[in-house]
Amino acid sequence: MNLIFLGPPGAGKGTQARLLQARRGIPQISTGDILREAIARGSELGRKAKEYVERGNLVPDEVMVEIIAERLAQPDAQEGFVLDGFPRTVAQARSLEELLARQGRRITAVIYFHLPEEKIVQRLSGRLICTRCGAIYHVDHHPPRQLGRCDICGGPLYQRDDDRPEVVRRRLQVYRQETEPLVEFYKERGLLFLVDASQGVEALHQTILRIAGASPEGQEGQAETREARADR
Repeated sequence: MNLIFLGPPGAGKGTQARLLQARRGIPQISTGDILREAIARGSELGRKAKEYVERGNLVPDEVMVEIIAERLAQPDAQEGFVLDGFPRTVAQARSLEELLARQGRRITAVIYFHLPEEKIVQRLSGRLICTRCGAIYHVDHHPPRQLGRCDICGGPLYQRDDDRPEVVRRRLQVYRQETEPLVEFYKERGLLFLVDASQGVEALHQTILRIAGASPEGQEGQAETREARADR
């Protein structure tokens, strides 16, 4: 089960990736996490990446691909992985394709989390995060028991600056511009599946398992999802 999750911020990609990791042992590979890990370890690749990060520049594709390759070679990723946040460009997608081919592997499916813009704005603009433990709440769907305080550690909650409604809309505009070529890239390869990200967490999880062929009705689920995507 080698998956790529695509979709706008707030669509639920991270939640579903963590669920697959917890239930199926398929590691969530987030570029932000592995970049920070490589820098913290002080590896050669980490040192290269750190130079760009400290200057406020994007890490070049070739460095990111090397870091991804290093992560995919680790034992826990041999039975599958979920890439969350990579690739971001067609150039990165091509490099990933070449990397996996060298390893004798391929992408099982690219799952696009579809969610209307207004729902995304509502989700993100209501999000609250604990300053101590990082627990996430929502003013409407998952409010803390005590206003402004984390249920787990009692730490103060805050709203990220980039979760303000006007900033979220700008982020979505940029995301659409950057991602559209990637969507077409995977659509042409017959790997793209669109899922309704507004359904409940468990229902969405089961949909993803069917797409990946990890449930008894997997192939049927793939066919149904492919047809739904083609109609859009």
